[in-house]
Amino acid sequence: MSAHNHNQQSNQFYYEGDQSKLYSGIMAHHTDVEGTESKAQIKKIWRVFWILLVVTLVEVFIGMKLSHSLNKGLIITIFLGLTLFKAGYIVAIFMHLGDEFKDFIVTVLVPLVLFVWFIIAFLMDGTFWLHMNNTTPSRAHVEQMAHSSH
Repeated sequence: MSAHNHNQQSNQFYYEGDQSKLYSGIMAHHTDVEGTESKAQIKKIWRVFWILLVVTLVEVFIGMKLSHSLNKGLIITIFLGLTLFKAGYIVAIFMHLGDEFKDFIVTVLVPLVLFVWFIIAFLMDGTFWLHMNNTTPSRAHVEQMAHSSH
């Protein structure tokens, strides 16, 4: 990159060049902790913390106290729902996906859902074939003949 394209004071220079200056205070954000913007950020961080803490405590409570008395399918559904909620909330807040345009969110989430669906479908298909292979009468007959010859 030529020197005439970037002067030493531009923000672009810091991102392409010496990034240590980004963190040394020259471009630090929220230096005024008592400012309204900083207080709003701190409040948002605490809100995220409390929401994730409550959801995690609910998961722990269900796992420790209710897992023996509830239906296994219901427990799995509850845990899956709470886990997906936490994952989606973390992605929306910390990866800023919640601030993006709806089209972009769909562009990210549709392939993710399809990817998870493919994994589940392949696991179910593999389980089916394994079960079918182990319970097929002709397969059982071949195994009986193999064991009887020993």
